[in-house]
Amino acid sequence: MSDPWGEARGRAATRARSAARDRSGVRDRSSSVPHQRHADDGGPRRASHGGRAATRQAAHSRGRRANRRARPAARRRRRIARIALFTVSALILVTAGAGAWLYEHLNGNINSVSLDGKGGQEKADAFGRTPINLLVIGSDGRNNAADCKLGGGCGSASSTAGHNADVEMVVHVSADRSNATVMSIPRDTMTEVPACKDPDTGQSTSGFHGQINSALQYGAACQVDTVHQLTGITIDHFVMLDFAGVVKMSDAVGGVSVCVSDNVYDTYSHLKLSKGSHTLKGKAALEFVRSRHGFGDGSDLGRTVSQHLFLGAMIRKFKSAGTLANPAKVYSLADAATKALTVDTGLGSVSKLVGLATDLNKVPSKRMTFTTMQTGADPTNPDRVVPAAAAKTLFATIANDQSLTSSSGKKKAATSASPSPVATVPASEVAVEVENGTTTPGRASAIAQALTAKGFSRNTTTGNAPEQSSKTTITYGPGQKAQAQTAAAALGVPASHLTQGGTAGVVLVIGSDWTSGTAYTSSGDSSSGPADTHAAIADAHAQTADKAKSCAKVSTYKTVQINGVPMTPAQAYAAATTKKDSAP
Repeated sequence: MSDPWGEARGRAATRARSAARDRSGVRDRSSSVPHQRHADDGGPRRASHGGRAATRQAAHSRGRRANRRARPAARRRRRIARIALFTVSALILVTAGAGAWLYEHLNGNINSVSLDGKGGQEKADAFGRTPINLLVIGSDGRNNAADCKLGGGCGSASSTAGHNADVEMVVHVSADRSNATVMSIPRDTMTEVPACKDPDTGQSTSGFHGQINSALQYGAACQVDTVHQLTGITIDHFVMLDFAGVVKMSDAVGGVSVCVSDNVYDTYSHLKLSKGSHTLKGKAALEFVRSRHGFGDGSDLGRTVSQHLFLGAMIRKFKSAGTLANPAKVYSLADAATKALTVDTGLGSVSKLVGLATDLNKVPSKRMTFTTMQTGADPTNPDRVVPAAAAKTLFATIANDQSLTSSSGKKKAATSASPSPVATVPASEVAVEVENGTTTPGRASAIAQALTAKGFSRNTTTGNAPEQSSKTTITYGPGQKAQAQTAAAALGVPASHLTQGGTAGVVLVIGSDWTSGTAYTSSGDSSSGPADTHAAIADAHAQTADKAKSCAKVSTYKTVQINGVPMTPAQAYAAATTKKDSAP
């Protein structure tokens, strides 16, 4: 049964709500059917809206918690990054500071001396490259406590009055850095020492004929100039070591391995070694390189050969990976070298010394040739020597940048050369008129002095040529060819430079192809061709630096003595039972 009032009231209420909805534009969902339908359909939608909000709220909460956790981690990462950056920066600064300190420290060790252009000037090859010619000097001075103790003779007048060049080696590195030659000049060589003055001591000389090693008393530049004049080889640089320097260098590389052919005891240098191989350090190394009575014929010639073996072993040690790859050894070597060396100003910094070492290191050991200048007995003193004729060819190979080995390290075959004439008239019967055809002052005097020192007539004269000459020539009068040949042979002037004139006398005109030295080397003279490399090493005791198994030949002569009794070095070794060996 229905209630009419109720229906009416429902319709009125519906109309009222509809009117209200129309007026407000908002639908009243509380009682309409659609509202119910929405209620049925919209329930889940309202639940969905509530889920997203809850999800956002949860996510927000999780984010806050994650942010709270992430912020300390981020701060830690930033802090670690700052610490790392600071540490790296500090390391860079410390390393740079240490490097700068080390560089200045090593630079401060170096003692340098100016050459003042004494050694001449190199000529570049077709590619603009220049060779390096370095004079290595071993000083026998005892002008400080260390050298005095090592060298002996402390306190005597002779031990402290100047010093001589105990060792002289011309080290030539080719322009292309593919090969090198090391030529020893015996200290007993007689030659012309030019006018010199030591800038440090003020000691000076107007020039004299004497032993080549004595030039060092007037400064290292004087020694360089003397070698330059004797050989005609341009000398770019020098390095000089004293007794203490040899000790420091041998210790810095951890010792140098050498071999001796027999038991040896040199009672002068105090070297005492048993037959076989030894590693020499410190004083033992110095005793070995100074020993002149223990090896060869007991003279300075035998000593140069043993020195070459020592240097070859040291070079191999330098090149070994164990030395160059070890920072401690490299520093020790650099520190010892800079403290031990006196050099010219052209090498007076660590960077320049490193550059020189780099150039030397480019040359393979098998293409480093050690030689000794060929000599003959000095006619005025049997205890002294003079350069032999063959030495002029050896000088020429160095001056002309010719290698003495092939690419395989073997000795080169002979090359064609224009030889000097053979002397057929005694020098004492030949007077030469020497004329300077160059712009270099004093050339005529230097050559004239060299001639008279070789025994030429005292009637030899000097003067200036009527005009400058590009080529050195010897002109002779009718019937005087033999005299001209004697002069040419003494000076090393090729036969192609001799011509006959119409006036009596032998006239030597010095050309611009010979601006230095007293031995003509054909440097820059294409007409004479290359030097004979086979002749250059004849009787020069040539050997290469890679010969690790070579032994120093102990002298078989009675070159030493014990208690006044002459003995061979091997006999002295057997007799000196209480003398401790220099090395195990």
